[in-house]
Amino acid sequence: MLMPHPTLLRRLVDEYEALMARTAPGERPDPHDPRVQDLAYTLCVSTGTREVGQALETARHMLAASLDEPAAHRAAAAAV
Repeated sequence: MLMPHPTLLRRLVDEYEALMARTAPGERPDPHDPRVQDLAYTLCVSTGTREVGQALETARHMLAASLDEPAAHRAAAAAV
């Protein structure tokens, strides 16, 4: 599977969460809002999932792994 660039993924997650934060507690965002639809779709495609909740969870795991990746590369280089 292709992996989305962490910067793009972070921007998608941040924007989606910002839209959700503007929604009153207990309410769902307008499902007909084109930006909500675009973000949900792009998050799902980027993470290989079908539901936005799962996409957000997968995106967070991918972002956490991308933060650990530079340390792993440094450790591997030091071992050589």
